[in-house]
Amino acid sequence: MLAVRRVAPPVRRVIRRGVPVSAEQAAVETTGSIQRPVQRLNSRGVTSQVQEHLAIEEPLEIRVRGRPISVTLRTPGHDRELTLGFLIGEGVIRSIDDVISVDPCLREDGGNVINVVLRPEVPVDFQRLTRHVFASSSCGLCGKTTIESLRRLFSPLETVAAPSVDVLCQLPAKMRAAQPLFDQTGGVHAAALFSGDGSLLALYEDVGRHNAVDKLIGHAASTRLLPLDRQILLVSGRASFEIVQKALAARIGVIAAVSAASSLAAEFAQTNGQWLFGFLREGRLTCYSSPAGDRPRP
Repeated sequence: MLAVRRVAPPVRRVIRRGVPVSAEQAAVETTGSIQRPVQRLNSRGVTSQVQEHLAIEEPLEIRVRGRPISVTLRTPGHDRELTLGFLIGEGVIRSIDDVISVDPCLREDGGNVINVVLRPEVPVDFQRLTRHVFASSSCGLCGKTTIESLRRLFSPLETVAAPSVDVLCQLPAKMRAAQPLFDQTGGVHAAALFSGDGSLLALYEDVGRHNAVDKLIGHAASTRLLPLDRQILLVSGRASFEIVQKALAARIGVIAAVSAASSLAAEFAQTNGQWLFGFLREGRLTCYSSPAGDRPRP
């Protein structure tokens, strides 16, 4: 049994051009949110000015062996996990054993650059990565060439146990109860990992749903939990192709979403032997993909 990990952005030592940032700025980068004045209005013309918490959104440049391969917009915090999860999803690494180090480039203004040093024997197709990742990293994967290349990277799952509908329907409430940054800002997504019996194992929040999934998978890689073939992935919002593909890279066979699934996500899940569910609400759900036409358990 894994220990529950409810993840808030960590305290980070932030250095900009060799000078420690102010206490106020350090607090911003610790919580994942920032306060700013906003106006609240209603139809009667009544206004008020208050301090509102906003989720931080900043770019992160990911480098491998010193070469830039991606820029993604994310909520600062757990950049190491995000980077590892991203590289697993792209098929660059298979496990933490492929990695020597993951280090922030502190000389860069803002610290928004991270470099990964891989073992010398790990091959990297920089041409493939830079061809499509820069065009899609902030919003998700796109393009027929990208999709076909990812299909070839990861083999289908062979056997995935049928999940319980009753367990699945209880997961959104458990996830929602463990989202401190959403409580504060209302502006972030979540990705949560559950055991087959519905126990919460880990949860990450981020302005990008795909980033939250990367952080979750990167955490699993760092703690040597891969493959996640007996766990359930739940995401806030919809289930896109990219979410299902990242799940396959981590060998996750059961994916669920609070909202709907896209057509490509359903097709990809069915092709690769994954369960895919959506609209988990009030004891009901929609099953978009089931291995071999099986039915989930009650």
